[in-house]
Amino acid sequence: MTSKHENQRSAENQTTLLPSGVKLPFSRQHVRISNNNYLWTLAFFTQPPPCSPSGPLAQPRPPLVLLHGFGGGVALWAQNLDSLSSSGPVYTLDLLGFGRSSHPQFSTDPEGAEDQFVSALEEWRDKVGLEDMVLLGHNLGGYLSAAYTLKYPHSSIPVWIRAMGAVMSPFNPLAGLRLAGPLGPMLVQTVRSDFKQKYSSVFDDNTVSDYIYHLNAQTPSGETAFKNMTIPYGWAKRPMLERIDQVQADIPISFIYGSRSSIDSDSGYALKKTRPDVQIIVIRGAGHYVFADQPDDFNQTVLQILAGTEKKSRGEETEP
Repeated sequence: MTSKHENQRSAENQTTLLPSGVKLPFSRQHVRISNNNYLWTLAFFTQPPPCSPSGPLAQPRPPLVLLHGFGGGVALWAQNLDSLSSSGPVYTLDLLGFGRSSHPQFSTDPEGAEDQFVSALEEWRDKVGLEDMVLLGHNLGGYLSAAYTLKYPHSSIPVWIRAMGAVMSPFNPLAGLRLAGPLGPMLVQTVRSDFKQKYSSVFDDNTVSDYIYHLNAQTPSGETAFKNMTIPYGWAKRPMLERIDQVQADIPISFIYGSRSSIDSDSGYALKKTRPDVQIIVIRGAGHYVFADQPDDFNQTVLQILAGTEKKSRGEETEP
């Protein structure tokens, strides 16, 4: 179990992580949902210019909602938030069972656990007051973006799905980290030394590794749910590739891959055979954490997709 002291250190670590990488003002709060649960949420808003020389201002695009991957949290988007919020509102939240969100007991049934994640996201959308939203998910967040879109197609507009795999074992994947106790931060620094390089433009110390440790040193609620939704080596018990073609045809889907990722783009191209409108972008030099490996290219790619989606919604021509 996690002590209050550990939770406090996790909160303090996140507080120091974000301001260092984010220049724009933002709000933060726990959004309360049912069963005494809550989702830790950051909100970024860019005020539109007071007037437009070309005429009336266009309607602002739907809010962009960022969903982190397995073992992650909101602060890992630190190199993306300023840029992505330049064209409209951006929200990012810790998924139920992860980070600073509540850590409830999940169903041991894969479908039940998935539904808990998805229902929490829908309750969050309603409490925040969003009529619709653009979902951008990484890893587990991508999987849940697709699952949400299947269940609530009228609330979700485009969905980005990025690599849906993670190495699994018969045990909770991060149990060793918790067993390491005070050596946990050093373990993360050793096993995932690449994170220091990914965020070197923002930090020159072990801030990110410490953040990841404190995220995952807590009660393994979402982690256990993830384990129950997968078989060894991270394959989903309810594969999204077998269901994603059921997403409504008017909901755009884009995949963003890193050229150096261990997760190949085969799943994206498999869907494209039945959905030719699916967009697939490969960012050179990026690995699995494409948004952190090549943040500038990733940000520009997302902004371009957003702009193209807005044009389509207005019935305008877009470049091929």
